[in-house]
Amino acid sequence: MRTTLDLPGPLLTKAMKLSNQKTKTAVIISALEDFVRKRRISGLKKYKGKVDIDIDLNTLRKRK
Repeated sequence: MRTTLDLPGPLLTKAMKLSNQKTKTAVIISALEDFVRKRRISGLKKYKGKVDIDIDLNTLRKRK
């Protein structure tokens, strides 16, 4: 999808250098993927300690 954005040049340049991305598009895609991943993880954190799962890890490791 084509979108026109007005982004600060110095910020985009810094992001390209820090992420080792070659293109502006790659930097934007990487940033969006990171944002989505972090938000999903944040959403899962609200379930910490609330879900009771009775799993025996030793049994699971032996299973093939």
